[in-house]
Amino acid sequence: MLCSSTLSLSLSLTLPTQISTNQKQLITKFNTPFELKQAHAHLIKTHHHAPLSSLPLTRVALICALSPNYLPYAHHIILLSHPQPLFIWNTCLKTLSQNAPQHALTLFIHLLRMGLTPDHFSFSFLLKACTRLLDVDNGKTIHGYVEKLCLFRTNLVLQNMLLHLYVVCGKMGEAQLVFDKMTERDVVTWNIMVGGLIKGGDVGDAYRLFSLMPEKNVRSWTTMISGFTRCGRSREAVELFLEMGKEGLRPNEVTVVAVLAACAELGDLEFGESVYHRFEVENREGFRGNVHVSNTLIDMYVKCGCLEEGYRVFEAMEERTVVSWSSMIAGFAMHGQGEKALELYDEMIRCGVEPNYITFVGLLHACSHMGLVDKGREFFTIMTSDYGIVPCVEHYGCLVDLLSRAGLLEEAHEVIMNMPMSPNGVIWGALLGGCRLHKNTVLAEEAMRHISELDPLNDGYYVVLSNVYAEAGEWEEVSRVRKLMKNRGVKKTPGCSSITIDGVVHEFEAGDETHHQAEKIFEMWDKLLVKMKGKGYVPNTSVVLLDVEDKEKEKFLFRHSEKLALVFGLINTKPGMPIRIMKNLRVCEDCHVAFKLLSAIENREIVVRDRNRFHCFKDGTCSCKDYW
Repeated sequence: MLCSSTLSLSLSLTLPTQISTNQKQLITKFNTPFELKQAHAHLIKTHHHAPLSSLPLTRVALICALSPNYLPYAHHIILLSHPQPLFIWNTCLKTLSQNAPQHALTLFIHLLRMGLTPDHFSFSFLLKACTRLLDVDNGKTIHGYVEKLCLFRTNLVLQNMLLHLYVVCGKMGEAQLVFDKMTERDVVTWNIMVGGLIKGGDVGDAYRLFSLMPEKNVRSWTTMISGFTRCGRSREAVELFLEMGKEGLRPNEVTVVAVLAACAELGDLEFGESVYHRFEVENREGFRGNVHVSNTLIDMYVKCGCLEEGYRVFEAMEERTVVSWSSMIAGFAMHGQGEKALELYDEMIRCGVEPNYITFVGLLHACSHMGLVDKGREFFTIMTSDYGIVPCVEHYGCLVDLLSRAGLLEEAHEVIMNMPMSPNGVIWGALLGGCRLHKNTVLAEEAMRHISELDPLNDGYYVVLSNVYAEAGEWEEVSRVRKLMKNRGVKKTPGCSSITIDGVVHEFEAGDETHHQAEKIFEMWDKLLVKMKGKGYVPNTSVVLLDVEDKEKEKFLFRHSEKLALVFGLINTKPGMPIRIMKNLRVCEDCHVAFKLLSAIENREIVVRDRNRFHCFKDGTCSCKDYW
């Protein structure tokens, strides 16, 4: 026996009537199950022909998807109106997986209870929902259903989606099991695994897998290049990029960003510029309108000592993000132009761009390099009071460095003791550096006690402590520190400087006499030394912290790696050309004085990037204003 509603529904299919515009809006704009029922009732009451076909079925499914009591009702409408009801529910799952992934999983459970058997489309949307939620537990449940229905081994798309889910959730063990069981793999499969290993920090394993790939696309190469860049293996990133070019593949903007970032770390300006200009030509307008490429280009110019070029890119940008402003602020700070960094911050605020935590790291660095203690304290305060940014360990490190450089060692120590998080080796190292500068052996010893626990194999801190004792004439303590280094297996990193000429990187270590132009370099240095002494230069042998004769100290002093690199540059570049040098350690006081004199004597701009900052020597002065 038919119920009255079913009879009414059957009768309505036989009575043709046109639907007006107002009526059509009524039956298509419902937002709740109750309004859906009203629309349905209106169709029946007005006896429209085929009323169910007038209802938007996908909307019917979406409106009732989250209301278990109405799901059977929606399913009944869909069954009567569509030859493939699962298609409608899959469309609903797709929409929910994009906009409300948790609800997609809930709907899936209800559909199973209603007796619907999902297909591979259903599972692809569900895996997408799990991936968006990083829900590996429900993902494993979906994996079980896929296996049970024998859809997994025959559908590569599902396999790749499942693999991607495990990778993004950090479950590389499960991902490896899925990968090993796959009888068919495509380039997407390999890319997912390589990217997952890189994300987990296993760059070596990622490269081994990358090398085994039977087919590589631009994404494959870009993923591996980016991985090398992020883990500090920039030279390998550049080499891989060159290899990619030999394969005839054109990089995209993501590749260019990765390579420019590698060049920034290497200080390889020539290659970075060649990469950018080449693809600017090949892509007509280039990446000028791409904010990510422009931001990385700014960073490269800044880290290669070309501050003006970086600022030119910044000014030419059609769109600027907080990253653009922060990179430029940090660049001015590193180059000793703290005033300009603070001016740019004021301009940034006037433009309505809200600073982030990286912006304040740059501002605090600027204050530290200029000795602006009060301004630094102000920035440290307003980042929380005005912008709600909770200071992190980097901000505390900058503040401790600012106070320590300025000789406020007790205040710096108090900041460390009151930090809301545990101070790391870098924090104590900043205090240790201030102790060396201001000859405070007591606090230096305390800082070193903490560093010995936090970063026991970092040779730099032992060297600084040794220098503190040496400058105080406590040679027994110097000997004790060196013995401690030996017992702990800590070796002092030798000073190393590099200079790039005509695309070739030349490296010099302190005391290096093996370079093929060594004889020319030493001859040139002797000539320069005469000119420098004529300008009042006196070798500062106090920076050679060895208990040896002054003559021996001078020999060590004149073989510092940055001096060797500079003389090599003077020999092998045209007069007037800037010379750019990268050093792995801090520039010493004697080299600093020598470079100021030589910039005037040779009429050269000399840019040195050391471990902490840039020194731009020109016309007998340095951008740091002798405060570093």
